[in-house]
Amino acid sequence: MPGSPLTYAFLGPEGTFTEAALLQVPDARQAVRVPASNVNAALDSVRDGWADAAMVPIENSVEGGVTATLDAIAIGQELRIVREVLVPISFVLVARPGVRLEDVRRVSTHGHAWAQCRQWMDRNIPGAEYVPGSSTAAAALGLLEQDCHYDAAICAPLVAREHAGLSVLAENIGDNPGAVTRFILVGRPGALPARTGADKTTVVVPLPEDRPGALMEILDQFASRGVNLSRIESRPTGQYLGHYFFSIDADGHAFEARVADALAGLHRISSGTRFLGSYPRADGQATAVPAHTSDDAFSAAKAWVESILTLKSAAGESGSGASPKA
Repeated sequence: MPGSPLTYAFLGPEGTFTEAALLQVPDARQAVRVPASNVNAALDSVRDGWADAAMVPIENSVEGGVTATLDAIAIGQELRIVREVLVPISFVLVARPGVRLEDVRRVSTHGHAWAQCRQWMDRNIPGAEYVPGSSTAAAALGLLEQDCHYDAAICAPLVAREHAGLSVLAENIGDNPGAVTRFILVGRPGALPARTGADKTTVVVPLPEDRPGALMEILDQFASRGVNLSRIESRPTGQYLGHYFFSIDADGHAFEARVADALAGLHRISSGTRFLGSYPRADGQATAVPAHTSDDAFSAAKAWVESILTLKSAAGESGSGASPKA
């Protein structure tokens, strides 16, 4: 209804890096923010219509693509990425008050966080058992439960600051101090965000058949039009062994002739191609476009071809009524 606040879902619980990403969206602080238990639940809330958009992680600078998101957005009712957000990542090790570092035997966190802290763990708590958690915040909050079966958790500093029942055992435990996670805000299909000159387009392309050169045909649709790829990852479709789709980020916007032409080429060779959106880059880095793949170059080439076809058509019409010479 008019005037109602927007509703945003995010990978919860509260205090996750995903919520931190959502709070970078201009109207998020005035919106209704609803934590979801997993990526599928967050995206399904958008598909079902009770959330206007959902914020989920898609890529980490250390571990690469977040497979849960890549898979969930590639199937089911189509969704659109409308924004991306970058969040610097730092981790702390927390436990209940009174627990010392030397007491820790089992540690819980999200898989990506564990991967980014393995070296620190090996140096400081060698032999500690990893207990998978649905998110860093969920692992930390689990320590507050009576029947918690692990000793410590790896989480964001924000979670430790907001919960008095958590004691910080160590700070800045990430192996890569420059780690960044990329998050995407996903909504239902609608009008594309305006072209800015610093944009990104995301597509999912099923491999049409497993044969030599099949992937090259997909990549050629971009290369021949001067479209740079900033990410490409293969994921199994789950249908049968050897059946894959490719999740691709391309520099540019669907409103650009070269990108639109590449999308058309992808659809010709793989009709199951899924367009996931064109949206501004979070880093604002402008895309360098070679002169021969600019919109002006595409327009000039199209006009040239049309001039040839027009001349041919006119010649055909003028000759159609002429009588053959005796």
